[in-house]
Amino acid sequence: MAKNPNAIKEPVFDRVFYTVTFILLLLLLVVILYPLWFVLMASFSDAQYVNNGTILLYPRGFTLLGYERTFANMDIWTGYGNTILYTVGGTVIGTFSTVLAGYALSRDDLPGHGFIMKAFVFTMYFQGGMIPFYIVITNLHLQNTRFLMIIISCISVYNIILVRSYFASSMPKELFEAASIDGCTNARFMFQIVFPLSKAIVAVIALYVAVSYWNSYFYPMIFINDKDKLPLQNFLRELLLVANQNTADTGTDPMAAQQLAKMSSVLKYSAIVVSTVPIICVYPFIQKYFVQGVMIGSIKG
Repeated sequence: MAKNPNAIKEPVFDRVFYTVTFILLLLLLVVILYPLWFVLMASFSDAQYVNNGTILLYPRGFTLLGYERTFANMDIWTGYGNTILYTVGGTVIGTFSTVLAGYALSRDDLPGHGFIMKAFVFTMYFQGGMIPFYIVITNLHLQNTRFLMIIISCISVYNIILVRSYFASSMPKELFEAASIDGCTNARFMFQIVFPLSKAIVAVIALYVAVSYWNSYFYPMIFINDKDKLPLQNFLRELLLVANQNTADTGTDPMAAQQLAKMSSVLKYSAIVVSTVPIICVYPFIQKYFVQGVMIGSIKG
């Protein structure tokens, strides 16, 4: 096949630049993904190979001991149920509230929107502290309730600023003016126009909030007293602490210490996989919206 004489030849410098960039990005990808792969392989491997550092790309001494012991604990299933409840409820409420607040603050006709925005930003840098926060929660009679775990982390000022920036740069004022001429109210405009046109930012906020709830363990550790209301992360933390404590309490019995140390190592990696894989599986379903939303503010004009 003859070459096209009119084709523009790519400069040598550009080809070298693209090649070097591709290699660097490939190395960066390996650096990021390999720890995840190692944890997955180690969770299926015998502890002696993990401790010896002989595991690289595939499991050795294949075993499901860690997963068997993890899922044999009925508290894990209770934690899964609570975590799903807190994550779904908090994500729905948090995403809805954040988008509403961000859109309202992006409107110039909102009375006092500048002061409200400054007040929000002030709370990012100056907070009352944990003790006053605990007193407020106690006085509101929200301590040791599932409702508290759903609403406690649903709103983030950073997310509100992100949504506000998105609407300020991507939602034309003329769109609302045109809808107003046709008799569209603010509420109808929000639900029938703004939300359908904001799938990208909604996906980004939903992912941020969901990951925050899924990994949360500090607030439940402080405010939840009933064991049947604790999320998955707290049960996994307790599982690892108990395994390590039993290892330390074996006394001078070397065989018992060796077996418990092996169990502790296996449980550590299986617990990481159990707590991480479900939230990772959510990402592919919103990946296309996340890529769009994460570029917010990158283009000016």
